[in-house]
Formats: sequence, structure tokens, C-alpha cells
Amino acid sequence: MKIQIWSDFSCPFCYIGKHHLSAALATFSGRESVETIFRSFELDPNASPQSDTNIYTHLAEKYDMSIYQVEEMTGLIVEQAKQAGLDFNFDSLIPTNTFDAHRLLHFASERGVSEPMSEVLFKAFFTDSANIGDRQTLIKLAADVGLEPQLVRDVLHSDSYADRVRADEYFAKQIKITSVPFFVFDNKYAVSGAQPVSAFTEVLDKVQEEARRLSHLENSKLHHGGPYGID
Repeated sequence: MKIQIWSDFSCPFCYIGKHHLSAALATFSGRESVETIFRSFELDPNASPQSDTNIYTHLAEKYDMSIYQVEEMTGLIVEQAKQAGLDFNFDSLIPTNTFDAHRLLHFASERGVSEPMSEVLFKAFFTDSANIGDRQTLIKLAADVGLEPQLVRDVLHSDSYADRVRADEYFAKQIKITSVPFFVFDNKYAVSGAQPVSAFTEVLDKVQEEARRLSHLENSKLHHGGPYGID
């Protein structure tokens, strides 16, 4: 089974949704056959890598809300994150551009560490208050999952993987993804948002059962010499 996930590292619901999916996979009988592919999506492509604006002011300006409304909203998100076993620190969170972080994830994917790299980037942003738009920070974070610092430095100081980020974003537009997280299971079923664990479990079971039925049907056709039962 292939699961594609469009998300952004500055999206709290993407981090929560990722953990809900992980929880569902932990009890899924077919988890060993699941391939997870992380796709790029930027919520704010024009964001600056270096910002002196705190997240409350940033969100208030972006959504035309009062600081009080933003604090109330983020407070609810913090509680939702806690239920998923996550610790969000909005007070010290650093708004930034995530394009280089997405390029780094594509590099990590080629080396088989996309899942831990994704986790490190989300945690750095929401829990550790790191600036994931800063290239030196990204180099240090990449080292945490075993990536060679010099190789990462070479990637980040070039335009490597920029085309892959843009390709993910282009495809998202083609299939009309307008918000993240967005999960696609075997190119058949889509789940949008940080749905509860039970929702992911239901889809995983459904896709697995359909695959079993299809396999059984194909084996039956082979056994009987084709779709018309002619040997």
C-alpha cells in the first residue's frame, strides 16, 4: 500500500495528522507493506527565512484576527496536540520559509530517512522553536538522522531538489488540494485534515480488504484459465 502525504512543516494539523496516521499504522496488520511518501506543500511560499514577527502577530495579520483570538485558537491547537502526544510551544515558535526544509526532505527521501527527517523538522519547528528556514539549522537537524553535513550543505547551497518541490506543489494543484494535511491511499482514497486515529484505521482496513479481494479474483482467473474459465 502506498500513502502519499502532502504537508507543510509550519502546519500544526499536519504534525498532528502525521501522528494520528502513525498511531493507526502501529496496530495495522499490513503495516510492513506500507510505503509512505511525503509530498511538499507550502502554506506561505513568500514567507521570509528570517522573521522578527512572533507567531501571534503573524497569524493575526494573515487572518485578520485579534491577538486574543489567535491566542485562543492556538491554545485549542496545543490541547489537540497534547492528545496526540505532542508538545507545541507557540510562544517561542519562529515563523519562517519552509522551501529549503522541503528540499532537504527530498534529499533525505533518496537516502531512506524521509520519515525520521520529517519528524525532526516538525519537532524542531513546533516544540524546539528552531528556525527551520535557516540553512545552518537544517544542516544540524539533518545530522540527527545520520545525513552527512557536507552533503546537506552542498544541497542547500544549490537549487537541488527545487524541481521536486515544485512538482509536488503542481500536482497538488492538479488534483485540487487546497489545504493540508492531505493523505492519498493507493491513489484511490483521500483523507483531508488531522482526522482521528479511527478514521485512518478505517481507510487502511478498507484499502487492504479491497487489495485482498482483487488478489483473490486475479488468482481465481489464473486458476480457471482466464476470465472466461477457458483452459
